Amino acid sequence: MPNSDNTAPIQTFIYPVGDSYTGTWDDEGRKHGVGKLNLTNGSFYVGQFQHGLCSGYGVLKLPDGARYEGEFIYGKFHGVGVYTRTDGMKFEGEFFEGDVRGLGLLTFPDGTHGIPRNEGRFEGTKFLGHAKAETIVTKAREAAVKAYQCSDP
Repeated sequence: MPNSDNTAPIQTFIYPVGDSYTGTWDDEGRKHGVGKLNLTNGSFYVGQFQHGLCSGYGVLKLPDGARYEGEFIYGKFHGVGVYTRTDGMKFEGEFFEGDVRGLGLLTFPDGTHGIPRNEGRFEGTKFLGHAKAETIVTKAREAAVKAYQCSDP
């Protein structure tokens, strides 16, 4: 697993509930740097941590197979990224404190975007209106690539 700080040793800790973390730690014993957190419910996060929380670029895979690749802050999707459901439906765009919020593009499981095209402003599951989101979608795709570059799911 890549290590963002070549001087920090990679260590594994298994929590009493069965979750485990392998990665680097800060001086106060919190996850910090790059690591992988495996949860007993089948979820895992691999990527960057700051002061114990998922922050920076990372990949989160949920128990149902859905996944998010992109930016995190304080343990939540925040910034830009790509969220893909198990049925293949995908949102590429902006997230705020764990929710879809901002510009983005919705792609249906068959690869289409709908008619008219579902590109614009979203809040949660609501499409608020059409707008050009090409720049944000490009940033979301780049964030997904960076999430994989800093991790090894």
